[in-house]
Amino acid sequence: MSQALNDAVHWADLTADKLIRQEDKETYTLASGITPSGVVHFGNFREVMTTELVARGLKKRGKKVRFIFSWDDYDTFRKVPANLPKQEELAKYLFQPIVDTPDPFGEHKSYAAHHEASFEAQLKKMGIELEPIYQADQYRSGRYKDQIKLTLAKKDVIAGILNKWRSEPLPESWMPVSVYCEKCNRDKTTATKYDGVKMLSYRCDAEDCKHTGEIDLDTTSRAKLPWRMDWPMRWSVEKVDFEPGGKDHSSQGGSFTTAKDIVADVYGWKAPMYLQYDFVSIKGMGGKMSSSKGNLVTVNDVLDVYEPEMVRWIFASYKTNIDFGLSFDLDVIKNYEDFDRMERMAYDLEPGNEKKVAMAKRVYELSQIGERPATMPFQPAFRHLCNVLQINDLDVKRARGFYNNEIKNERDERRFQERAQRAAYWIENSAPEEFKFSLNKEPVKMDLTDKETAFLNDLNGYLKAEFNNISEDKALHEKMYEMIHAHELEPMAVFTLLYKKLISLEKGPKLAGFIRTIGLERVSRLLVP
Repeated sequence: MSQALNDAVHWADLTADKLIRQEDKETYTLASGITPSGVVHFGNFREVMTTELVARGLKKRGKKVRFIFSWDDYDTFRKVPANLPKQEELAKYLFQPIVDTPDPFGEHKSYAAHHEASFEAQLKKMGIELEPIYQADQYRSGRYKDQIKLTLAKKDVIAGILNKWRSEPLPESWMPVSVYCEKCNRDKTTATKYDGVKMLSYRCDAEDCKHTGEIDLDTTSRAKLPWRMDWPMRWSVEKVDFEPGGKDHSSQGGSFTTAKDIVADVYGWKAPMYLQYDFVSIKGMGGKMSSSKGNLVTVNDVLDVYEPEMVRWIFASYKTNIDFGLSFDLDVIKNYEDFDRMERMAYDLEPGNEKKVAMAKRVYELSQIGERPATMPFQPAFRHLCNVLQINDLDVKRARGFYNNEIKNERDERRFQERAQRAAYWIENSAPEEFKFSLNKEPVKMDLTDKETAFLNDLNGYLKAEFNNISEDKALHEKMYEMIHAHELEPMAVFTLLYKKLISLEKGPKLAGFIRTIGLERVSRLLVP
């Protein structure tokens, strides 16, 4: 992985230490959250992983952690994502609360619940435990009614904070609250008057509604704070100590800038420690992922190709302020090789300087779903595993026979199964065409010169006599060159001939290792002149 961390101490531990220095206590509240406006994509996952890694840093220091995750399902349904069914039906619910929008798949009680359940199941696969808070329930239960009244009472203070960063000041009539219309349930409303106690008047500006009404803030479930006030309000309610945020919230004058002042001047609390994280992209996809555009990759999609521990390792390997791309092309092989190298380093089986080894051990610890295995798990090299699978027509059961002597326990078996299934999926769905091959079932008839025929006969004879004595690829590679020169042939032409005989292609995996992997019986049958 390029630009990976090489500090002696991991950023998650440094953040945990900073939190403790700031205020040493028994339990810390860490927060994260997402609006379920559509399928929750892999880019959103960086916020969750950032928070979870800091939580692990605190737990390592003997602290308790409350990791809360806010589902902003009382936000407005503003756009129908392109990748969802029943587009026309969903469009009827635009500008209503996401939580009131029906599930187009008919599986859950609402559109919001569908996306929430899906993402929570994906988090479980990643070993992440958190406390979900559904904001529609919070608002509708009246939990925030006092905060809403306080926000309205301090509207001039809030306007002053927001106006510092605005090109035009907010109008005098501005109110820091939004209302879902009692008649049409949409937020196309304007709050018009607050009596300073509990009654809020509003009008609906929707052309097909134009309702005017008055709601009692002590009993209504229709009032909601806009994001700039909602975020700091929740910090004060939940007593949040740490929360990360993306680039879009972190710019000067952005929502974090104003939230810091609002939480202090309006809600009487302090801003949590904040860590900006950069975006995650998927190699080959332009721009950042977006639920509303439908151009997204989910955690499940990534888990089709990468083991859960590898996904955690990728996030733990980058400082939060570095953006990175996750690849589904040939770089998948390199990522597996990098992970295996780091794993060997963590078990002192790969050399490295003291700093690198210390970091590898900590990153590996942070990448684990459960307890760190006492001994290093079996590592079937991904590239080689892909070759074994393709030789066996992507049949994982048949491919396993190649590794019988190396799989020694349940953890090794799990590693093989997880990696083999992902390798097979990658070959079928994402691997470049030039990487794919299929072993010939029958010998391929070719017009050969006398020298080529003699070479194939000699190679076949050598393999039948010495196959079980060949201890490494290099020995076979050198022997093949010796025979090529003895028959006065061109190496490249011979390699092309051999590939055509084996897989009907002009090139493929490194030949010596490939022949050893295929096995004597099939190789000798296919290499007949």
